[in-house]
Amino acid sequence: MNVLKHSDKDFAARLAQLAAASSLFDPVVEGRARGIVEAVGARGDAALLELTARFDGAQLTAEQLVVAPEELFNASIAADESLRAAVKEAETNIAAFARKSLRKNWLARNSHGATVGEKFDGFERVGIYIPGGTAPLVSTALMTIVLARVAGCREIVVCTPPGRDGAVNPALLFAARTAGATELYKVGGAQAIAALALGTATIRPVQKIFGPGNAYVVAAKRLLVGHVAIDLLPGPSEVLVLADDSANPKFIAADLLAQAEHGSGHERVWLVTTSAKVLKATEKEIVRQLPSLARRDFIAKALANNGWLIQVKSLPDGLALVNRLAPEHCEVMIRQQQQAVKQITTAGALFLGGWSPTVLGDYVAGPSHTLPTGGAGRSFAGLTVDQFQRRTSVVNYSKAALRKGLGSVRKFAELEGLDAHGHSAEVRLE
Repeated sequence: MNVLKHSDKDFAARLAQLAAASSLFDPVVEGRARGIVEAVGARGDAALLELTARFDGAQLTAEQLVVAPEELFNASIAADESLRAAVKEAETNIAAFARKSLRKNWLARNSHGATVGEKFDGFERVGIYIPGGTAPLVSTALMTIVLARVAGCREIVVCTPPGRDGAVNPALLFAARTAGATELYKVGGAQAIAALALGTATIRPVQKIFGPGNAYVVAAKRLLVGHVAIDLLPGPSEVLVLADDSANPKFIAADLLAQAEHGSGHERVWLVTTSAKVLKATEKEIVRQLPSLARRDFIAKALANNGWLIQVKSLPDGLALVNRLAPEHCEVMIRQQQQAVKQITTAGALFLGGWSPTVLGDYVAGPSHTLPTGGAGRSFAGLTVDQFQRRTSVVNYSKAALRKGLGSVRKFAELEGLDAHGHSAEVRLE
């Protein structure tokens, strides 16, 4: 872990360097992602098969890119009662939370007496990326697909990378199918995003792409905006713990280690505390807990690259730093929790108190765990069900209402020099 204290002479400079860093903008990653996107755009399935062999080690045919019905059946048979119960519990909370967030159609009268309003329809065809690799994210299937189903999306297309044997984790398949996926494909990485956006002979293009991924997935999503809509920029995982001297260092260390274990090495974790004692104790707890963890090598790499223990002079300084870093997850372990809730405005999600570890949000609490990373929280919010809804405005004028609005229409048309605009309204009343 890297340690930074407000008493250090170079504190401000190092903090500025730390805050400026982002996992979203790496020119090398972007260049490679661009090459992958162009290959898929030019050669379709052939490029997908070559890239799947190169990056995933799986030798597939175009027909084998599709998850077959028998694979889904076998995954369902293999699902034991504990898996079924966990999926049901998480799905129940996620769906209930999503239904609360759905946008509703509405109509009202404007000053002319005309009817105006909005209607919201689920996108007809959406694409969802579910990371695989070193850790098949079964929970991500629920945190994305359930929202699409609740929003009323008819075609829910899922891409996830296969293992070297060409298979997809059966628990992930069970969760995806249970959540409401209508099509599943064995394609990962930037090439999956390109296929969903541009289409191939096997995978028809979608209207909008959702889901987290590694740096290459995020880069591909940025490159393809315009060809397709995207949700947000959810890249390598992050957690920031804001703590005062009342916080439990054992809890803090466990939560930092948990978010560092995903395996890309680009994960970012921070402790921001006013207490030198808590900082030192957390550092000792990390050393104590790390050796017993199965993915300790992945964790150690992430901590060395982007793990920070930061002591600030005051709580206002800590709150300002949280907003500056815009973390994906922010755990608030301070006495003045409600003050923090009011003042933190860039975090993807807030977890209050010592009994609300980020892992609850990762798995079962209800809100989607697909959240902005790399500082994108300053501009993007986390994934919500309304992002699966397409908005359409509705305008319905009567002849009387048109007559009331005609004077202003004439004036705007005159000011803008667009006489045909004015005529299109006037002709109806001649």
